[in-house]
Amino acid sequence: MYLDAVVSVPDVPGKITSRPKGKSIYVEFEYAREYLPEKRYTIVRRKVIGKLVGDNESLMNPNENFLKYFPDSKLPEERDRFLRSCGLRIGAWIVIRKVVNDYKLVEILGRYLPEKDVGLFLDLAAYSIVEEDNRAQHYPSYAYSHPLFSKGMHIYSDSKVSDFLHSMDEEVSVSFQSDWNAERKHRERIYISYDSTSKICEAGDLKIVETGHSKENEETDIFNYAIAYDTKNREPLFYELYPGSINDISQFQCTVDKAKGYGYKKIGFILDRGYFSKDNICNLEENDYSFIMMLKGKADLVQKWVLENKGSFETNRTCNIPAYQVYGKTLEKTLFSTDKKPRYIHLYHSSSLEAHERAEVEKKINQLTSFLNSHINQFREFGPGMETYFELYYDENAKKRKTNKNSDKEQPSKKFVFFEEKMHVIETELKLCGYFCIVTSEKMTAKEALEIYKGRDASEKLFLSDKTFLGNHCLRVDTDESAASKIFIEFVALIIRNRIYNHLKDAMKEMPRKPNYMTVPAAIRELEKIEMSRQLDGVYRLDHAVTATQKTILKAFGLTDANVRYRAEEIGKILEEGA
Repeated sequence: MYLDAVVSVPDVPGKITSRPKGKSIYVEFEYAREYLPEKRYTIVRRKVIGKLVGDNESLMNPNENFLKYFPDSKLPEERDRFLRSCGLRIGAWIVIRKVVNDYKLVEILGRYLPEKDVGLFLDLAAYSIVEEDNRAQHYPSYAYSHPLFSKGMHIYSDSKVSDFLHSMDEEVSVSFQSDWNAERKHRERIYISYDSTSKICEAGDLKIVETGHSKENEETDIFNYAIAYDTKNREPLFYELYPGSINDISQFQCTVDKAKGYGYKKIGFILDRGYFSKDNICNLEENDYSFIMMLKGKADLVQKWVLENKGSFETNRTCNIPAYQVYGKTLEKTLFSTDKKPRYIHLYHSSSLEAHERAEVEKKINQLTSFLNSHINQFREFGPGMETYFELYYDENAKKRKTNKNSDKEQPSKKFVFFEEKMHVIETELKLCGYFCIVTSEKMTAKEALEIYKGRDASEKLFLSDKTFLGNHCLRVDTDESAASKIFIEFVALIIRNRIYNHLKDAMKEMPRKPNYMTVPAAIRELEKIEMSRQLDGVYRLDHAVTATQKTILKAFGLTDANVRYRAEEIGKILEEGA
């Protein structure tokens, strides 16, 4: 990201080089040299710190790397007063301000950030919610047409935003989470849904970025981001940022320690199948935490339990759970031979899920069969994936004709002649279609376990909104400090947006019909239509009355058109004083 500023090319003899690419000339800084004794030469490490302004070899537009390697350099002072739009969209900001005040976020952040930075921090959070974007260079465009939390509603440039992200101390995030969790409810019994996601990052110089497996199971440069979510009070509690090479099972042991450090005692964890391990279960038990955990459907234990109980509950009406259109049965068993007490195994069957999964299995087998038929009598060998479902037969005595004498590529030596389905394997997989399993540490019914586990839906929606509605599928930074700052701002934005989502959801439950404008994106679009306009005397005033639809949305937050008029007058006065 290149800043909206012009600086002199640093005068560091022997360290600065330029490299033309396309229509631009990039300025590179040599930050290290590494000697490789086994190869007997030195590798020069360089990073792009800016690009030249036109044909002037002494001036450049800096990027974030410039701030990293030349932290003492002063960027040009931004203008005291930017031009502001003659029309300000205030509706969504009024709702966000209400949530900010309810959660006392200004007060908490103000303990660790200067007053002017608190305003910018909340403006960046509001920007990501309203615009569904996180690019610093686009922030001034948002600020141009919206009221702001910054003092005097001052509009900062993208270079100031970049400088702010780079300079924020990581301790601010740690302290905020400590205070945030200290004010949450510790005495009541809650379940924490814990989930993680991987974020692909091409900025290889970030310390936290390492090679790992993304959620799409591709090996690439990633870092991991996890959130703990209180399913009872519907609030994000804390987040974790950890290197891409660390898997979920290993990291979760640190999560348990963190929950304990925040003072949570009467809690249980809701976990998906990726966290199932003996060590994790023992760690939870040692800390007196309960758990509700999904098990992998193809795990040997699950297959054994399903096949042993198949036909005993799928049509038994006493086992019906109508809210989720499934049938459930609870067993009391041990998971591991070293278990000191039994666990509660909840088996479920869904007829609609069975139909879908059976169709997928049949489709897969048919495709594999067609593929194998197309390679009969060819010199071809297949991997373990094929061998799972088929007996493969080869003619090892067949002589292969050489097709390319110059080819160095090793060719298969066996001729594939025919195959047979492994009937028992395919039939077993078909028998398991439609079943899934949840394990709990505490005694409860299958219905209770499923209802609590479904609380994970909220945390999964949280990750969806993070990537889709906050623009955080990509961080667009290349320094560790900026990455940590953006993730922190993203977490606070998630807290605010999650509260908006809950208010709208609760209000919709009371409505006889479900209007399509009560989702967060639709509500924000509707609220953005509430505008103030700058009139001939230079004063901003409310442009028109609040509509019936907007009143319905505002009511979900305990706001009325009177609140809008009051805030509009307040905004007008602030802008008039700053003019």
